[in-house]
Amino acid sequence: MPRNTICLWYDKEAEAAARFYAGVFPGSAVTAVHRAPSDYPAGKAGDVLTVEFTVAGIPCLGLNGGPAFTHSEAFSFQISTEDQEETDRYWNAITGNGGQESACGWCKDRWGISWQITPRVLTEALAAGGEEARRAFEAMMEMGKIDVAAIERARRG
Repeated sequence: MPRNTICLWYDKEAEAAARFYAGVFPGSAVTAVHRAPSDYPAGKAGDVLTVEFTVAGIPCLGLNGGPAFTHSEAFSFQISTEDQEETDRYWNAITGNGGQESACGWCKDRWGISWQITPRVLTEALAAGGEEARRAFEAMMEMGKIDVAAIERARRG
C-alpha cells in the first residue's frame, strides 16, 4: 500500500464504487479487496471491509464503515479533460449512473463523491488572468457541465 492514500468512507458499497471508477477513468484499477475477519459495528465477518483502488493514478482505500458519515463537496476529485467528447463521457458516466448534476463542472456520483470534470481550456483561461480569465469565469458560472466551445468563445471575447 502506498505511504499516502486517500480513504473514502462508504456505507456498504466501496467495492461497487471502486469497480465503477476503474471502468470509467483510465489509470484506475481495483487492486485488492479485504474482508472483515470478524463482526464489526457496520457489518459481519466476511463482508467486504476495505477496497484498495486507484482513480486516475491516485491511490485510494474504500472503507465500508456504515452510514455514520457521508461525503460532502469539501472533498472532490478533479478530472482534467482534453475536449468536449471526453468531458461528456465522464460527466455522463457519473450522472447517468445514479449521480446528480451540479454547477460549474461539478457533479456527484451515486455514492455522494463530488467530481469536478474540468476541461483543460477552462483551466488555461483562468490561469491566463485578466479579462480573458474574467470572461471565462463568468461563462463557467452559468454552466452545469462545462461547454468547451462556450469557454473558447468567452476567452476570445
